[in-house]
Amino acid sequence: MQIGFFDSGIGGITVLHDALKMLPHEDYIYYADTLNVPYGPKPKDEVKKHIFNAIEFIIEQRVKAIVIACNTATSVAIEDLRSKYSIPIIGMEPAVKPAVEKNNDVNKRVLVTATALTLKEEKLQNLITKLDNEHIVDLLPLPGLVQFSESFEFNEQIVLPYLQEQLFKYDLNKYETVVLGCTHFSFYKDMFRKLLPSHTNIIDGNIGTVKNLKRILEETNSLNEGNGNIIFYNSGYKVEDKAKLDKYSKLFKRLDDIDV
Repeated sequence: MQIGFFDSGIGGITVLHDALKMLPHEDYIYYADTLNVPYGPKPKDEVKKHIFNAIEFIIEQRVKAIVIACNTATSVAIEDLRSKYSIPIIGMEPAVKPAVEKNNDVNKRVLVTATALTLKEEKLQNLITKLDNEHIVDLLPLPGLVQFSESFEFNEQIVLPYLQEQLFKYDLNKYETVVLGCTHFSFYKDMFRKLLPSHTNIIDGNIGTVKNLKRILEETNSLNEGNGNIIFYNSGYKVEDKAKLDKYSKLFKRLDDIDV
């Protein structure tokens, strides 16, 4: 059986990329809700409806586990999804915990970037309240990066000025860690690296999510001997157009090439 990956768009490919490294002998379905991306600016109830429609479709494809490779979808729907479905559903959240716990300097801060909806959701707010005893966490929505990635825009001359503008009001030397709290943002790690001081760590929740997936598959004796095949769906429609499939291949190549 396959593993289902779900995201509002292409951001979850950054998580799938790590899954292919850690679990190369699994087969995958990747569902991008391209008709409704981005989720970040939309009302919570509308987003939840889109998520449930997508997950219902993925389950119909006979998967053994689902990774919600989207911080926004996890924050608004993970508990309801787990209540409704019996198969393992693995979510993800901005890597606030490792960022705060590994902060080595009381004078250094942590900057959490994500979509506006993720940042204002109770799930993340509760996590920050629990962990951030020293009040070192700052929050920054970066909706433009979702729009850029969904347009397959990775030109530094276009994206870097946007990032510079958004980061301008922060004294970046004060930050020990920047958390990429949206899977789309990981496509731009190399550009963050160019703008941030060399001492600043850049982290996301991708590897942790895939490790959790692997652990669950091992516990349920569900590891496969597949071929690393991927079937792509865009809002319920199988992607068979060669040009679109080539675009997805280039995303994996970009992730291979990024070095931060």
